[in-house]
Amino acid sequence: MSSTKLTNITRSRKIVDSLLYQCDIIINGDKPGDIKVHNPQFFKRVLKEGSMGLGESYMDGWWDCEYLDSFFYKLLNKRIDSKVTGNFHDAVYYVVSRIINLQSISRSRKVARVHYNLGNNLFESMLDPWMQYSCAYWKDAYNLEQAQVKKLSLICDKLMLKPGMKVLDVGCGWGGLASFIAKKYNVSVTGITISDEQKKLAEDRCDGLDVVIELTDYRELQGKFDRIVSVGMFEHVGLKNYDIFFKKMHDILTDDGLFLLHCIGSNQSGGGVDPWINRYIFPNGRLPSIQEIVSCTEGRFIMEDWHNFGADYDMTLMAWDKNFLDNWEYNKKDYDERFLRMFHYYLCSCAGAFRAREIQLWQVLFSKNGVRGGLRVAR
Repeated sequence: MSSTKLTNITRSRKIVDSLLYQCDIIINGDKPGDIKVHNPQFFKRVLKEGSMGLGESYMDGWWDCEYLDSFFYKLLNKRIDSKVTGNFHDAVYYVVSRIINLQSISRSRKVARVHYNLGNNLFESMLDPWMQYSCAYWKDAYNLEQAQVKKLSLICDKLMLKPGMKVLDVGCGWGGLASFIAKKYNVSVTGITISDEQKKLAEDRCDGLDVVIELTDYRELQGKFDRIVSVGMFEHVGLKNYDIFFKKMHDILTDDGLFLLHCIGSNQSGGGVDPWINRYIFPNGRLPSIQEIVSCTEGRFIMEDWHNFGADYDMTLMAWDKNFLDNWEYNKKDYDERFLRMFHYYLCSCAGAFRAREIQLWQVLFSKNGVRGGLRVAR
């Protein structure tokens, strides 16, 4: 290796060392969150490519960390990501997401192809029996299944379901919520998804219940519904479609109806999804801010309740990661080692972000005209 390359590597390492030291992370240390670097090119790659370089170099086996969730918590708790800015990949995504509608109807199914159609067996081995791929509610819960049932019950309590109601589940996933509602509350449910794999399993799960699962985009919906619920779907709508989404929800909700939005949220307006997450996990996704939600719902809905339990997503993601790793021997016939590292990195990096309160989880309850006497909202 030439002396110039060695000098560049040494300089890059000093910069990375300094940044990590501010977060109490030591290279080749032995504390939770410390990392082991196997390829000296790692330092230059991270400084040049930002989050993309960090994630891809992990996938390539250039570095390891026994407790990835702690590593990301320490990074994000000190907001160290804001000190590594200006790299090409991050800048391109930022600009493109504002110029182009990345979540048009023609582009919207990409996330299904890349992520939700990875294989039902993978998700069945990772999730709870109700196949809930969204934040659980851990109040008085001691395991993932209990916490997800509490989340389902919390949603139903907030919606004040009554027999005979027509309920719309926007982004119904594998049909867990739809089947839970139909069984326990004697209501009619329409669930929509853009994933073929999810539709197949959702239909099997809801067989014999008053549930219809449709493969359709929310923009194509027709009819009227007494209750609308959307869990973990709004993150795929995109800034340019927020107004369209809320207009559609308003149009199809009955005048005395309720609409519950369950979504991950950003602390700041104008942001976007991490570029590595965008490329490998959720293409064309975007996290809304409070202001962005409010600006599109003002004049359409009355906000009856806003509930933040983002800290519970940390525990949810860590439970998923444990299930994912525990079942790897079963799943590895269908996926390679690079996929293992990618998925583990995804789950732990998100857990660290929620632990640092970098991102949030909101349940927002809307009515059209206000509920007479107000609501005593479940918690």
